Amino acid sequence: MIQTTLKTTDASIIEKRSSAIIVPKNIAVKCPKCKEIHYDRDLKRNLKVCPRCSYHFRLTAYERIDLLVDPASFVEVDADIASADPLHFVSQSQVYAEKLKSERQKVHINEGVVIGHATIENMPLALAVMDFRFVGGSMGAAVGEKITRSIELAIEHQTPVLIVSASGGARMQEGIYSLMQMTKTSAALARLGEAGLPYFSLLTDPTTGGVTASFAMLGDVILAEPGGLICFAGPRVIEQFMHIQLPKDAVTAEFVYQHGLIDAIVPRSDLRQTLARLLRFYSHVDVNDTHEIER
Repeated sequence: MIQTTLKTTDASIIEKRSSAIIVPKNIAVKCPKCKEIHYDRDLKRNLKVCPRCSYHFRLTAYERIDLLVDPASFVEVDADIASADPLHFVSQSQVYAEKLKSERQKVHINEGVVIGHATIENMPLALAVMDFRFVGGSMGAAVGEKITRSIELAIEHQTPVLIVSASGGARMQEGIYSLMQMTKTSAALARLGEAGLPYFSLLTDPTTGGVTASFAMLGDVILAEPGGLICFAGPRVIEQFMHIQLPKDAVTAEFVYQHGLIDAIVPRSDLRQTLARLLRFYSHVDVNDTHEIER
């Protein structure tokens, strides 16, 4: 009798467990700044900005594109360009080629930047949007090539270019090949300037290293989101090398704005409208012009 009762009880527990409601993963998100907990759906409705402290969560490349450009206007180009591991880099912890493969499977993009063309309020532009999820948005040969191609696309079709930076800097696994991208992208922007076309640079959290030292800081207008980490060397590197304690918020967007390195800090909700005003001012494009770029 005792054994039968136990079996019946166990069966009923299993049945209850199997009929239990499955709670979706990531239903709630904790703000790293104010520690407030938000429903994920509510945070997305607010453009991934904390309603309490205005902390700007990081966006993926495609989320950023959806935020900035006209609906269904973005056309991606050169999506198949990917790093080829030119140095056959191997460290104690990983093989670079295997790292690239796992990153592509995890984030479902080939590289740390997405490029293409789109419109903002019917005004055409070329754009390159970096994605920090892919190897920390680091700039290797493929990233530099794609950014250069987006600039060349703008020159070919006489449109402005927007580059959205989110990067830890040059990709160390590609050595000198990654450092060469600083010169390559800067030279392409010089040709853009010679063509009389505007370049808008949007710095997001984080923008550091070789990206900061090259194309990110070469914009005709440089914008940044509030609170983003904007610097060449990170705070820990500076403190360890200089043996000094940095002031609070010394490497934030607000700090570099106060010191004249960028032109404006724009909340995420105002970015699209701000870019539209800049496009009208610099390009003198008729808002009724629906000219499309063809690759």
